[in-house]
Amino acid sequence: MLLLAYGYVTGSLQEKNVNPVIHKNYKGGDIVLPKDKTQIIKFSEHPQLKTQIGNDIITTDGTTLLGADNKAGIAEIMDAANYLMTHPEIKHGKIRILFTPDEEVGRGVDKLDMKKLGSEIGYTIDGADLGSVEDETFSADSLTIKIKGFNIHPGFAKDQMENAIKICSEIILKLPKDSLSPETTEGKEGFIHPVSLKSEVDSATLKFIIRDFKTEGLKRKEDLIKNITEDVLSNFKRSKYEIKIEESYRNMKEILDKNPDIINNAIEAIKRAGLKPKLDSIRGGTDGSRLSFMGLPCPNIFAGEHAFHSTLEWVSVQDMEKAVETIINLCMIWEEKS
Repeated sequence: MLLLAYGYVTGSLQEKNVNPVIHKNYKGGDIVLPKDKTQIIKFSEHPQLKTQIGNDIITTDGTTLLGADNKAGIAEIMDAANYLMTHPEIKHGKIRILFTPDEEVGRGVDKLDMKKLGSEIGYTIDGADLGSVEDETFSADSLTIKIKGFNIHPGFAKDQMENAIKICSEIILKLPKDSLSPETTEGKEGFIHPVSLKSEVDSATLKFIIRDFKTEGLKRKEDLIKNITEDVLSNFKRSKYEIKIEESYRNMKEILDKNPDIINNAIEAIKRAGLKPKLDSIRGGTDGSRLSFMGLPCPNIFAGEHAFHSTLEWVSVQDMEKAVETIINLCMIWEEKS
């Protein structure tokens, strides 16, 4: 049985009233978005555009997100389903299609009934580069520090007030400047990323996301934050702190390495579409991460989306067509080998 899964969440910018623009027969160079000409998809900054000469590029008009992450995946899954239903001569096994919300905050499959779903293996359609299949994600935790400071009238605060805002600032300032952050890492490097600070003088909540391709690497990063917090709070005798760590998801490679046919069949499906397969790692997570540890091994296949979560988001019509072809090939391959 085959599951085609897809995770979707809006980004931080507006995704209502989207006005997509199709740039037919792309000839190269920068793409200026028509409703906000300061929004430019620069050829020099988007190396994937080099492979798109002659293709049709879909962008936003420059005022909203496009939402190709992951409307592209929805469109490709549904187009493949339509093709299979209108071509009964193509043999395939039983297929389940699943759409999930909240994938990027790790809650996309919280309510999933695995028994009702009734699938044994799966694929998310939510990747970027043409021909890519991704078998590895970060392992991820969230870490929350709660600070209880000491407030008193500021006119009489000398040697007494302990400002929770300033305590949090000191913790953040002690984080490494040239490493261990999203803006200083790449490849297989993990990071510590402060994502939220809500604070008043007497109390504060500081939230981090922790990422590492090796699960044991999470603890080292969490211990670093704990040590920094203890060091800072040692200078504030009236204040207290509490640290809470919650698991978000784990690197799906731990499961997929035990099920090599799932990756091998995806590679074969991409080859049959006339593409050169590329095995990648995701500097992020997918619902496939959690599904893999819920008993449903689930790598990620390309959908063709680029620059997601920004007004510069774009996708190629021809890349999407190849994603559809790959899905259909995948269904056929599993039937052939059953």
